Amino acid sequence: MPLSPPPAVIRGQGAIGLTLALLVLAAWLALHVYGVYFHRWSGWSWLVVPPLMALQTWLSVGLFIIAHDAIHGSLAPGHRCLNRAMGQLCVGLYAGFRFRRLEANHHLHHSESGTEGDPDFDPDAPGRLLPWFYRFFRTYFGLVEFAVLTVWLGVAIFVLGAHPANLIAFWGLPALLSAFQLFFFGTWLPHHHDGSAFGDGHNARSNGFGPLASLLTCFHFGRHHEHHLHPYLPWWRIPDLSREG
Repeated sequence: MPLSPPPAVIRGQGAIGLTLALLVLAAWLALHVYGVYFHRWSGWSWLVVPPLMALQTWLSVGLFIIAHDAIHGSLAPGHRCLNRAMGQLCVGLYAGFRFRRLEANHHLHHSESGTEGDPDFDPDAPGRLLPWFYRFFRTYFGLVEFAVLTVWLGVAIFVLGAHPANLIAFWGLPALLSAFQLFFFGTWLPHHHDGSAFGDGHNARSNGFGPLASLLTCFHFGRHHEHHLHPYLPWWRIPDLSREG
């Protein structure tokens, strides 16, 4: 059965979206501050590092998803400046990214999906994971981002006293792992060429993950074809489509 169009904005959407966004932000900041500045590598503390890294990786994915909702105006409907401020805060904390650049490229992704005009698509390697990821990484991480991170690392180490091992474990690795997680579940799986035809001009497909796996992998944006059909839905409303269909 075709998906029936849900209402573009529901009552309380801004309040719900901002509350969820602040919870993700607060959790990310708390874990970042603890891990980078207070974690000590002794005794049992080694045992908590892998699960905390996994949690911070997932929360880092969440930062990008909040910014993604801000790009579509679904985070705080009708409040463009608030959307942009929250989006910049999230991607800035994540890795010094520029929200306006991400915003422009993402709108191109939707209008030119799966074509040479799509900045998130690799027409030279449409079915190859690593070359496409390298292109994806280079598209969004340039000299400006490198300069910002260099300054931040210098401040963290030489001013605030962070240990390099803590920065690697609780910031660097979660940032890189979440970038790959976002790319794999939110870009490559939905848009790569695997020999089968796409259903329409969106050149996107959706995974068949259940609700929990869908949330843990990419905050439900693995249902990517549905997202392209309904880009005005925030991440937490995407599961509603299964009840609407």
